[in-house]
Amino acid sequence: MAYLVIIPIILIFIFSCFHILREYERAVIFTLGRFWKVKGPGLILIVPFIQQMVKVQLRTVVMTIPEQDVISRDNVSVSVSAVVYFRIIDPEKAIIQIADYFEGVSQLSQTTLRSVLGQHELDEMLAERTKLNAHIQQILDEQTFAWGVKVTVVEIKRIDLNETMVRAIAKQAEAERERRAKVIHADGELQASKKLLEAAQVLAQQPQALQLRYLQTLSNISEEKNSTIIFPFPIDFLSAFKRDAS
Repeated sequence: MAYLVIIPIILIFIFSCFHILREYERAVIFTLGRFWKVKGPGLILIVPFIQQMVKVQLRTVVMTIPEQDVISRDNVSVSVSAVVYFRIIDPEKAIIQIADYFEGVSQLSQTTLRSVLGQHELDEMLAERTKLNAHIQQILDEQTFAWGVKVTVVEIKRIDLNETMVRAIAKQAEAERERRAKVIHADGELQASKKLLEAAQVLAQQPQALQLRYLQTLSNISEEKNSTIIFPFPIDFLSAFKRDAS
């Protein structure tokens, strides 16, 4: 009877010593409470009651940052959400240096997001999103290095405005389009006036050209279905004919 009890206990003890870790897993081993080494992947041996194992995954973690209320430098209130990609590069630091690396990265990401975006105006948030992503990623990576965490990518997902700001931005865009239209129209008028001045100078130097232009204008008017046409007849036109006849 004693053997029937002892043998199963020994077998359970032996089997509990062996653990299999996947390729993306590592085991942080503590011996009597003191850090010993990092093991894995594959088959590892742990002495029960003397050694303890804490598993750590090395795969990239995708963490969503909840919406944060941010006030930009030009005093515009916006709601911003983002996503952070990070992974463990040092399992020992990730377990020993911080109690919960996931919560630590989450809280640090939220505060950094508000701090960085609060230093920029709304136009910069909307137009320079790639630059802001890189800046936030750099700050997070520097802060989390001591935890054995590598922040690889930070992406701002959405920047939401309230309805009042949306209407104000729409009015601003409409005013900008009207300003550009007026500038283009004025530039066209300037170019046309320059061309008309050049044409007038050429016609003034060549009286025959002025006569041809006058006759062409009469021809264009005659094509229209008008019952009565009143057209000024310049005296200089007759003088030109007199000079030609003489």
